[in-house]
Amino acid sequence: MLVLFETPAGFALFKVLDEGKLSKVEDLWKEFSTAESARQVVTLKAFSKFENTSEALSAATLLIDSKPSKGLRKFLRAHCDGEKLAVADSKLGNSIKEKLQIECVHNNAVMELMRGVRSQLTELISGLGAQDLAPMSLGLSHSLSRYKLKFSPDKVDTMIIQAIGLLDDLDKELNTYAMRVREWYGWHFPELAKIVQDNILYAKAVKLMGDRTNAAKLDFSEILSEEVETELKEAAMISMGTEVSDIDLMNIKDLCDQVLALAEYRAQLYDYLKSRMNTIAPNLTALVGELVGARLIAHGGSLLNLAKQPGSTVQILGAEKALFRALKTKHATPKYGLIYHASLIGQAAPKHKGKVARSLAAKTALAIRYDALGDSQDNSMGLENRIKLEARLRNLEGRELGRSAGSAKGKPRIEFYDKDRKKGAGALITPAKTYNPSADSVLGRTEPLADKEEEMVPEKRTNEAESFETEEPGEEPTAIDEEKKEKKKKKKKKADAEDTIMPNVAVNAEQESVDDGKKAKKKKKHLAEDAGLQDGENVEAREKKKKKRKHTEPEEEETEISNRKKEKKKKKKSGDLDFHANSLDEKEISMLIRLYILGGGQLEHLAVMDQPPTEPAVFPLCLLILPECSFERIVQGRGICP
Repeated sequence: MLVLFETPAGFALFKVLDEGKLSKVEDLWKEFSTAESARQVVTLKAFSKFENTSEALSAATLLIDSKPSKGLRKFLRAHCDGEKLAVADSKLGNSIKEKLQIECVHNNAVMELMRGVRSQLTELISGLGAQDLAPMSLGLSHSLSRYKLKFSPDKVDTMIIQAIGLLDDLDKELNTYAMRVREWYGWHFPELAKIVQDNILYAKAVKLMGDRTNAAKLDFSEILSEEVETELKEAAMISMGTEVSDIDLMNIKDLCDQVLALAEYRAQLYDYLKSRMNTIAPNLTALVGELVGARLIAHGGSLLNLAKQPGSTVQILGAEKALFRALKTKHATPKYGLIYHASLIGQAAPKHKGKVARSLAAKTALAIRYDALGDSQDNSMGLENRIKLEARLRNLEGRELGRSAGSAKGKPRIEFYDKDRKKGAGALITPAKTYNPSADSVLGRTEPLADKEEEMVPEKRTNEAESFETEEPGEEPTAIDEEKKEKKKKKKKKADAEDTIMPNVAVNAEQESVDDGKKAKKKKKHLAEDAGLQDGENVEAREKKKKKRKHTEPEEEETEISNRKKEKKKKKKSGDLDFHANSLDEKEISMLIRLYILGGGQLEHLAVMDQPPTEPAVFPLCLLILPECSFERIVQGRGICP
């Protein structure tokens, strides 16, 4: 049995001396532990050397495809007559058997034998040293890698980098020249700049027209539309521009020629760039377009360098300054760079541009790798990915529309709003709801606010209000109106009682505060009872409670008046002095305050005034505090200090 072994220097054919040792596959490696033991198992029968690197490369490429080269076939025919051939590749063995009718063997024993031969290759092949085999292997591997990548003149992307750079420079120069033409000719015909917006058409019109007086005689149908032509001729008749000489017009026309020549060359360069992009990177061109794809290649340095970048880098390629500024200041990083100008991102809504840019960058990275390292030259992968991205974009837009429709699945729920309508008619099944005034709740005013309002309103108006209320006997009085009436009666009785008491009297403040507290509690109870009556009680129970309240309130007021009289008599007996704030000087005031505090009085019962009070009897202790005193002016006007 013979063994076919491939080396970077050529093909070697070994003769197996003892085939019985192949039955013990587990112990076969021990036979190749040394060179002497290896020579006892196999021996070199023949060797076919490669003439040059190209022959080695062609043979290696054919072996990768499991095909024998022409030199290998000749070599096997010459040395394999009627013997079995052990090969490392079963597909190669099948092709050799078909073409050369040589029986081939491929099993575990053969693979173990190949490993042993490889370990002792330099010893088994005389004249092939390790120092020669290493550079041969390196050179053949580099050549094979270049062949696999298929580097051809058509795949050179340097032309694309130069073409896109020149195209950008032409755009800048063309724009500069066109603006100069507009500014220069604008002194003669300023209205033309607004009539003709396009720079190329403007240059053509200026070159054809020359002086604006010639506009009426010329035909601009080849350059401009009918509406623009008529507007131009009308404006030329009434233009406010200055007159220019023939030499000036000649130089302006020469500049127009330069603009038109640059525009024509730019169009040719764009066609060249488009053809090169479709040849070198067809899938990238299908995804992002010629210009964006060429700018990505130029920014990356080459198509191969760009293929090494991940999708996240491709997404922000061209926005490096913004990225590092965001990382330095700890702000949000940019979502897109050069890829922003792709048509797919332009179609997306502003809030979806980030998502579409991320998806497009991922597909673009795959397309770049396929273009740089793939075998096929068509753009089927790019078109397929573009369809997927367009479907993704429609899905994003449709999902937003569905959410705004009102339901989770995108279908508005109309049934809820039409459930009360009759079928086939515009009327409602259930009657419309009417306004219920009894559901209103009115908050009652506190007593001090009522006191102030009562004092501000003159007596005539109160009398008129009482007569107005009494003139309507047919209507049932509400609880709020009855409360108001009761409050007015109470205040009248209080005013009558206060008139009977001497005006300059000091009353015990603590007792009066206790009485006020009791009154407040009683009023709260009455308000709570009235509110409860409004919610659920009937009218009869309400009238009974009001009658009881009317009977009890005069008795309470009589007891309060009698208590005040008794306290007044006690004060007089104990030696308390009646005083008026106007009759006291500074020393008396300070002494009186000290005595008041030492006697257990509290400042919260002391009325502090800026001016003499008109009704001193209203307050427990009424003093006029001068500016020289150490007490602050707490209350302005009438009132008890807080």
